[in-house]
Amino acid sequence: MAERGQLPPAAKRLCCRPGYGSGCRPGQRAGGAGPGSGVLCAGPSSAAAAAALGLLPLGKTQSPESLLDIAARKVAEKWPFQRVEERFERIPEPVQRRIVYWSFPRSEREICMYSSFNTGAEDPTAAPGGAATAPGGAADAAAAADENRLPFRRGIALLDGGCVDNVLQVGFHLSGTVTEPAMQSEPETVCNVAISFDRCKITSVTCSCGNKDIFYCAHVVALSLYRIRKPDQVKLHLPISETLFQMNRDQLQKFVQYLITVHHTEVLPTAQKLADEILSQNSEINQVHGAPDPTAGASIDDENCWHLDEEQVQEQVKIFLSQGGYHGSGKQLNLLFAKVREMLKMRDSNGARMLTLITEQFMADPRLLLWRQQGTTMTDKYRQLWDELDSPNRPHRTVFTRAIEACDLHWQDSHLQHIISSDLYTNYCYHDDTENSLFDSHGWPLWHEHVPTACARVDALRSHGYPREALRLAIAIVNTLRRQQQKQLEMFRAQKKELLHRGVTSITNLEGWVGHPLDPIGTLFSSLMEACRVDDESFHGFSDFMENMGQCKSLEYQHLPAHKFLEEGESYLTLAVEVALIGLGQQRIMPDGLYAQEKVCRNEEQLISKLQEIELDDTLVKIFRKQAVFLLEAGPYSGLGEVIHRESVPMHTFAKYLFTSLLPHDAELAYKTALRAMRLLVLESTAPSGDVSRPHHIASVVPNRYPRWFTLSHIESQQCELASTMLTAAKGDVRRLETVLESIQKNIHSSSHIFKLAQDAFKIATLMDSLPDITLLKVSLELGLQVMRMTLSTLNWRRREMVRWLVTCATEVGVYALDSIMQNWFTLFTPTEATSIVATTVMSNSTIVRLHLDCHQQEKLAGSARTLALQCAMKDPQNCALSALTLCEKDHIAFETAYQIVLDAATTGMSYSQLFTIARYMEHRGYPMRAYKLATLAMTHLNLSYNQDTHPAINDVLWACALSHSLGKNELAAIIPLVVKSVKCATVLSDILRRCTLTTPGMVGLHGRRNSGKLMSLDKAPLRQLLDATIGAYINTTHSRLTHISPRHYSEFIEFLSKARETFLMAHDGHIQFTQFIDNLKQIYKGKKKLMMLVRERFG
Repeated sequence: MAERGQLPPAAKRLCCRPGYGSGCRPGQRAGGAGPGSGVLCAGPSSAAAAAALGLLPLGKTQSPESLLDIAARKVAEKWPFQRVEERFERIPEPVQRRIVYWSFPRSEREICMYSSFNTGAEDPTAAPGGAATAPGGAADAAAAADENRLPFRRGIALLDGGCVDNVLQVGFHLSGTVTEPAMQSEPETVCNVAISFDRCKITSVTCSCGNKDIFYCAHVVALSLYRIRKPDQVKLHLPISETLFQMNRDQLQKFVQYLITVHHTEVLPTAQKLADEILSQNSEINQVHGAPDPTAGASIDDENCWHLDEEQVQEQVKIFLSQGGYHGSGKQLNLLFAKVREMLKMRDSNGARMLTLITEQFMADPRLLLWRQQGTTMTDKYRQLWDELDSPNRPHRTVFTRAIEACDLHWQDSHLQHIISSDLYTNYCYHDDTENSLFDSHGWPLWHEHVPTACARVDALRSHGYPREALRLAIAIVNTLRRQQQKQLEMFRAQKKELLHRGVTSITNLEGWVGHPLDPIGTLFSSLMEACRVDDESFHGFSDFMENMGQCKSLEYQHLPAHKFLEEGESYLTLAVEVALIGLGQQRIMPDGLYAQEKVCRNEEQLISKLQEIELDDTLVKIFRKQAVFLLEAGPYSGLGEVIHRESVPMHTFAKYLFTSLLPHDAELAYKTALRAMRLLVLESTAPSGDVSRPHHIASVVPNRYPRWFTLSHIESQQCELASTMLTAAKGDVRRLETVLESIQKNIHSSSHIFKLAQDAFKIATLMDSLPDITLLKVSLELGLQVMRMTLSTLNWRRREMVRWLVTCATEVGVYALDSIMQNWFTLFTPTEATSIVATTVMSNSTIVRLHLDCHQQEKLAGSARTLALQCAMKDPQNCALSALTLCEKDHIAFETAYQIVLDAATTGMSYSQLFTIARYMEHRGYPMRAYKLATLAMTHLNLSYNQDTHPAINDVLWACALSHSLGKNELAAIIPLVVKSVKCATVLSDILRRCTLTTPGMVGLHGRRNSGKLMSLDKAPLRQLLDATIGAYINTTHSRLTHISPRHYSEFIEFLSKARETFLMAHDGHIQFTQFIDNLKQIYKGKKKLMMLVRERFG
């Protein structure tokens, strides 16, 4: 708690001597012990005191309580002490002492509530002695460690460690010291703690620790618990004013002087100021009778509430808000809201006050004004926090709208009052069967109101500690919803033919109940479930906390005896389940905005998660059947109606839960429900439009409004999960599998999700512990084929994986499936995929072995593969020709056809690199002349400039020339002109030239071809042409390099000229040509003096 001083504030009421003046109190204390006398806070007996504190059950004490203690305890709870003084002329001192004694809080629950956030773990006070019992596991250990840091836990540890000392109770004021043990980096500290209290509530706290927080510090907790647990060890004195009344003048003077002497540094200035004012007749202090006493208890006008540091609440909320979207700040604010609910449930007035303070800080946040000025929407984090106050869900419904509406709500309606106050409120003679009738056909009460608002009343009753009243209203609301359901079904059946013929539908509620800021369905469900697991005694309110300390009950949901207004065999549990199903199945519009859409998904999943904790019995199965039938037949009132609006919230998650719940009991209904839910109309190109006729209070939606569905990926994944669940369940049932397959193909629009389903089906069909399910395998294949068709013309990074998987799946199905996908390849694959993956995999040895194919089957499959290869080569020769040649190797006609396709495409559509690759393949397969032919065709497409001496095609050119040289003089003579035309790089040409002069053409020829054995002359064709081209290339390259040469490249250039000289010298007049070439360089580039000097040094 924020402690801004060392002393508690002065009491409001004034205490004075009897008879001092007309304004003095009329009551007079009876004489008693002398000044300063004190007694221990012992009760009539330790057992009775323990029973009164709740430590022992009443009736099990060893002796009865005295009448004095019983009366004093009741008075201490309800009356301010001033009223006691004014009511009775004389108050015996023992009576005063017992009232003062019983005025301190007796329950640790409130101390815990005001000293710790509820972290979501078990009640921090639930273990014996307040000690925490941490369950196993790292997460549990971490949670326990966090819990042990809470002020309440730390306070218990300080108390148990004997750190509380010097405890003194003077009237309605408790003080003491709490020693904080030394830590590794902190020395031991002693904190002075002071607590004021009134009517069993702490009204102010101070602590010298200086800690600033919303809640009490650990030292205040330790002192409070010391007084609660060890009352007999606390010295108790009457209020200090009573002691002063016993003193004469000399005693008073001595008292004051001693007090000033002991604390002169702190109180001397104040003492002198007060003395001066008292001695001045006209001072303000002399105008009032009596003097304040901080230990005298409350006045009649004082509000009786627990101490809440409002300034700290405001400051903390402001800090949380200033942190913006930081995760921790949202969590802290949510904990504050949880604390508000906790206080309200305890009927603590500070709950409303804290909520007001939080709201005021929200309203004062500068970002609200900024958002309004900029016309932007608040962030999702803010929207989440506003939800706790009742946030907007759609643009036209804001938190302020709801707040204004809430101001108009009242509880004076006589029908409402009767509902919440009595279990016997019926009207069996009531026969009004209109829509808004007050009673149903059973005579049971109904409550017609906007459902979220009506449920907010239930939440308010629960939150403020009226659980039984909340339950009564919840039952009336659920009975009303069930009656409305029946009416809606009858109304739709009357209009069904017309609506279905027109193919239109409407949304019955723009604000869905699941995902609504007020959480109406969650409220009804929680209220009813709470009634399933509490006993009658504790249901009336909080049973004394200390009574059950250490007795952790494991609560289970049960069918408790039926309520007055439930059908035979029904219970709170069946009612809770049914209202959850009603809410989840409601057709509702998808709200705008990411936060609102995520909230719809999140709330749906939370509610289903709670339902899954309930074990279904025959009674609950009947409820499921009933609601499933209604959802299928209720038209626009149901999200599973025959025709729904395009933007209706999908039912996939809910339908999956319904399906798994109904499957063991009614498979037909389970499948019918799940199949109906598979649709996702927002992705359909044509979908039903909104109904604009507004029949019978059905609000229609503008048909062309198409918001961005931020949660669409999540919704599609849930649709996929529903389909996968059905596929798994339908294994072995041909009819069911075909139906589910048809639904998937019709409703799922995402290729990745269909691929996932195909994979799921394949895994289920080929489980190791059973024979493959051929029907499910076919379903898997069909889904895979659909994926292939969907992704054929679109970019998909998983496409290669999908193609490989499809071949694997088809292999498992059988040879006819492989043959089929090859015959229809053009609708499924690109030519490259068909040849490089599909046909190649099909023709592999592993596939043949896997399928146990005979020769005939192998040949038939190979024929299909060759046909596919030739078709692909015709369609895309650049990428498929080589694969086609490989696949057709064993069939002469097919191979020749593939080769001709390559030749036909070589002149137009194929690049030199593709042709070189195929040419090398031909040589490797023993077709050197075909390789030569393709190499010459490749050369016509090539162009190497003078500076491309590292081009990747150089190796191909060298290979082509070597191939030609090996074939003979004629082949070499034919390719050299092509080389000269295509290659301008001097180093490449010189390399070719040298290779051609090393051996005789045809010397390494294939097929035993013989030759004359003579080396070819450089002075004759074709090498003369190559030599001239090489020399010319060196000359051209030299001039090109000299145009932009820099000094750092001079040495490299000299080496280049040296290589050029070697080539020049291969000609019979090469020496002369090179000399002339150097002279020309010296003349042309004489300005490059340093370079020319280097040229002279090397070449003369």
